[in-house]
Amino acid sequence: MKSVIAGQGEALAHSAPQTPSVRLALASLSLSMLLSSLGISIANVGLPTLAQAFNASFQDVQWVVIAYLLAITTLIVSVGWLGDLIGRRRLLLAGIFLFTVASALCGFAPTLWLLIGARALQGLGAAIMMALTMAFIGETVSKAKTGSAMGLLGTMSAIGTALGPSLGGLLIAGFGWQAIFLITVPLGLLTLLLAQRYLPADRQAQKAGRAGFDPLGTLLLALTLAAYALAMTTGRGLGMALLLAALVGAGLFIWVEARVASPLIRLAIFRDPRLCGGLAMSALVSTVMMATLVVGPFYLADGHGLDAARVGLALAVGPFVSALTATPAGRFADRFGAQRMTVLGLGGMAAGCLLLATLPETLGVGGYIAPLVVVTIGYALFQTANNTAVMSDISADQRGVIAGMLNLSRNLGLITGASAMGAVFAFASATTDIAMAHPEAVATGMRITFAAALALIVVALAIAFANRALARRMA
Repeated sequence: MKSVIAGQGEALAHSAPQTPSVRLALASLSLSMLLSSLGISIANVGLPTLAQAFNASFQDVQWVVIAYLLAITTLIVSVGWLGDLIGRRRLLLAGIFLFTVASALCGFAPTLWLLIGARALQGLGAAIMMALTMAFIGETVSKAKTGSAMGLLGTMSAIGTALGPSLGGLLIAGFGWQAIFLITVPLGLLTLLLAQRYLPADRQAQKAGRAGFDPLGTLLLALTLAAYALAMTTGRGLGMALLLAALVGAGLFIWVEARVASPLIRLAIFRDPRLCGGLAMSALVSTVMMATLVVGPFYLADGHGLDAARVGLALAVGPFVSALTATPAGRFADRFGAQRMTVLGLGGMAAGCLLLATLPETLGVGGYIAPLVVVTIGYALFQTANNTAVMSDISADQRGVIAGMLNLSRNLGLITGASAMGAVFAFASATTDIAMAHPEAVATGMRITFAAALALIVVALAIAFANRALARRMA
């Protein structure tokens, strides 16, 4: 795939072979995507260990994951605008640095709540890395190669997801929970050195007519998402109040965005039903994928007595397969059509969720791993095809906004999966402390959780078929 770093001019985008410096620049961007994904998955396998180390409940340790995701979600749309204002290279270097420093703070955190605070800082860095990686790469390929480019990004994301559980499990077993955060420090330093040396300098762009920053919209979005995440993890009474606050915040956000001169999100983009469908499917599918990462460690550890290392290896099987299939999935989307591959990927996820709800009870660990492989292969097909369908038909001046919206929908799904699906699992297990639940109760929770996940995928399939029908009518 011929690609160059955005900002070197359109002529370079179609030039001949990449120089070593361009390849190393792309390596720094690939590592940025890898680290931000690794930050999500590597902490999940440590949740049972963290619950014991800090004598905390399942609901409390969930915030080690949610704080990271929440920070990403609140910034992912606005960080592209900020990159335009102060320079993408400069901001990306700052994001990598912040991620690396926060990783060290996580490893040395003496209390759970200080760890959660450091994870939020790490999420700020990850938001910058994720958004600006797409900003650098997304403008370098032709429309015909969009699927392949999305497959490359999906591969790096999936590798980070695959490495997280296995690497985390081995590190916990050998060095303790601190190692799952400290391991990203040297990787972050390597990424920073490569980016500093090989990313092209920011160009002096004309500021006239440039869209400004939307601080009120950004603040309202952050508060709304914080209220939503809290509503997903607190008690019923307070949770309903927070959910109401989130709904009010969403209404205020929409009201503000419709009136400010330079909105964070232009509401006119939601007039396209295919775009809305793509964003909705992304959120639903991400909810299901996060359920596998949050529920899986407790099921394998408490339901089958696996230690942290074996839990990590078991959870890594599916994402590792996804990492191998993401790039071919991009080529399939280019060749056979993104809409068709979206439906095929969702069909695979539906089959996997059905198997996860039925096989583990009779086949044990193997009955969990095999369906997980099916789910993650389906996810690789879906994510690449859906991203391609959303990004391929938009104008260049909206590419950053739509990319931010895709990341936002994905992270909203991840927050929901980490909180709501975790709550479903706890409720279905009929216990307030999952770590103390009987294996039979854990198995019941597992079965009901993935039955709910199957229902979400069925809804996504209905949206996908509606999008295909609309695309045929418009053809």
